[in-house]
Amino acid sequence: MAARRVELDGFGLHGGARARLVVSARPGPLVFLSGGRVTPLSALRASGDRRSTELSGDGVTARTVEHLFAALAALGLHEGVALELTGDECPLLDGGARTYFNALCTLSLPPVAPRLAIVADGEVRVGASVYRFSRPPPGASPRPRVSVEVDFDDARLAPRAAWDGDAADFARRIAPARTFGFARELGELAERGLASRVDRESVVLVTDAAVLSAGPPFLPDEPARHKLLDLMGDLFVWGGPPLGHAHAERPGHAATHAAVAEGLARGLLAQPRGGEPTRT
Repeated sequence: MAARRVELDGFGLHGGARARLVVSARPGPLVFLSGGRVTPLSALRASGDRRSTELSGDGVTARTVEHLFAALAALGLHEGVALELTGDECPLLDGGARTYFNALCTLSLPPVAPRLAIVADGEVRVGASVYRFSRPPPGASPRPRVSVEVDFDDARLAPRAAWDGDAADFARRIAPARTFGFARELGELAERGLASRVDRESVVLVTDAAVLSAGPPFLPDEPARHKLLDLMGDLFVWGGPPLGHAHAERPGHAATHAAVAEGLARGLLAQPRGGEPTRT
């Protein structure tokens, strides 16, 4: 018998505080439950300038939602879910989306079509980030496809990863990709109050001398797969990943939200159902 709710406990990556998330089956649009209020995802503001995606509004603050949202995206759970977060940051758990994905599967909820579609081919540039949107080929069954290309400036790290819309493939290849960081950035992150809870099993640390990981064996494309995971989670905020092919070069959280907002404004993207989040 399917579960009606799942509970996940851990620590936030950036704030470092203990975090508890309850995910429940609930008819209707995806909502956040907080202080007796029920707030649809579409009513929240999205920002991404602190090394993660943060949602806020109506008494809700939810940081680092992208790993959870990537799992929701892979399963097509754009509705029928309620999220209740104790604390202001989602737990890091395994550093990727595998724990989230497995927990969501126990709810046995039916998938629905994305709330975001590519309706015209085009390119959006946000600083050094480039986003290319391509409609599904004529006659092809519409499905979301996502790919990334990242120049890590490190020959040990493969630059590309892709996902073709299959949930089983996400579970096998994308969900296990852990959070990663470069040792040279730790000082700056600490000054900004970020990455305060880094453990070697859920976070891969790249130094000049070695790639450090206490968890599963590191593979060269794991950082690119994690970038893809983050991109999927950020696109989910807007109802995606979209039907069609979304390709990103050097994606970032803030850049992705800006690119989708511009894509909607220019008519490259459309939201057949549901509202549009507010970007700050």
